[in-house]
Amino acid sequence: MDVAATYTFEAPRKQVWSLLIDPLVIAACLPGCESLDPVGEDIYHTVLTIGIAAVSGTYEGTVTISDKDSPSHYRLLIDGKGKTGFAKGHADVTLTDQGLQTVVTVVGRAQVGGTVARVGQRLLGSVSKMMMDRFFTCLEQKARGKVDT
Repeated sequence: MDVAATYTFEAPRKQVWSLLIDPLVIAACLPGCESLDPVGEDIYHTVLTIGIAAVSGTYEGTVTISDKDSPSHYRLLIDGKGKTGFAKGHADVTLTDQGLQTVVTVVGRAQVGGTVARVGQRLLGSVSKMMMDRFFTCLEQKARGKVDT
């Protein structure tokens, strides 16, 4: 499954970058995130509760931030599993200036398997996009100072 999206922020690139690499901000904005705990440099153990179609479950795994080029780009590596399936993938996050705005582009690929993939196959793309939209809406509010960390 491929994912791609672009989000525009009314904030400087360095500010948006700081939010995107702050585990407290990420945990607060990521839908279903129960925990995001550091286990090494740029490596986090995470617990998420996600529901897709009639299948919902808790997933545990790791999120690794790699290939950092501050404040322009990084790659997220995701590896998680739960009773209803697994997810493994990566996403490239690129920040560019557009006048006084910052444009964040996310391009990634995920492999999902197990019951969650069989039951929710047709919904996976739209659920992924919805989660990204919610995450970036929250992040934009934080960039504008409307939500506390």
